[in-house]
Amino acid sequence: MAEVLVYVDHVDGAVRKPTLELLTLARRVGEPVAVALGSGAEATAATLAEHGAVKVLTADAPEFADYLVVPKVDALQAAYEAVSPAAVLVPSSAEGKEIAARLAVRIKSGIITDAVDLEAGDEGPVATQAAFAASYTTKSRVSSGTPVITVKPNSAAVEAAPAAGAVEALAVTFSEKATGTKVVARTPRESTGRPELTEAAIVVSGGRGVNGAENFSIIENLADSLGAAVGASRAAVDAGWYPHSNQVGQTGKSVSPQLYIASGISGAIQHRAGMQTSKTIVAINKDAEAPIFDLVDYGVVGDLFEVVPQLTEEVKSRKG
Repeated sequence: MAEVLVYVDHVDGAVRKPTLELLTLARRVGEPVAVALGSGAEATAATLAEHGAVKVLTADAPEFADYLVVPKVDALQAAYEAVSPAAVLVPSSAEGKEIAARLAVRIKSGIITDAVDLEAGDEGPVATQAAFAASYTTKSRVSSGTPVITVKPNSAAVEAAPAAGAVEALAVTFSEKATGTKVVARTPRESTGRPELTEAAIVVSGGRGVNGAENFSIIENLADSLGAAVGASRAAVDAGWYPHSNQVGQTGKSVSPQLYIASGISGAIQHRAGMQTSKTIVAINKDAEAPIFDLVDYGVVGDLFEVVPQLTEEVKSRKG
């Protein structure tokens, strides 16, 4: 069976959930070969093997931490040349898409971004995407070169499938451009204790109807009762009620959780583009004609200031 390269997203050896999802998808089209780079790369091996990696290629060098993306592209290209894979899978984060695009240009291959599913085809992997603000679903395959595919978080359930996970050192020669852009400072993100927005299984978002930054505690309380991430519409972010890092939409982040709860959000196309692939969508809005209701699985016509606190208390009582 052909091998499939999987780029590993990890933090000091702790593998992030989207990578484990990629391993699940990779097993549908071949044998997963993981590529782990930077500090803690070798520490990822046990987790990767547990989830199906037949081999783990590792490399560590100061360049991976000190410079932007190009050293990682150099390493992924080295892995590609060593393995000759049937496909290359990369998490669909901002950095992941840049790495994938640069690699595709180098190896003269086609690229598919933001896939939400992957299956084997007679002429190579077939990727499912949501198009035109998720109004349509398309199936695509790369017709030239080795497919480079980025996959959105929460596109597949994580499945354990123990494999050998043999660790091999990856020899990387950095290009001249690898040190062109240096990271001069880092500021740790303040932890909220909530899941990462793009990876969360449940997202609770607030919009213009929240009517002020001081009222976002209502959204946060519901999110915390569900163990969810907090999102916001562009209207709420532009008004300064919530950080841009939490914006869901075409100019923010795309999410695809199992459950998405939209409170006080009208459902403008810009917002829908970022959450329409969610598995189950619930909307709470006092305007029965709001466009969001054309999209949802369940809708509540009511004042969020009455509905959301009641929902929070109900969730707490059932959990308690």
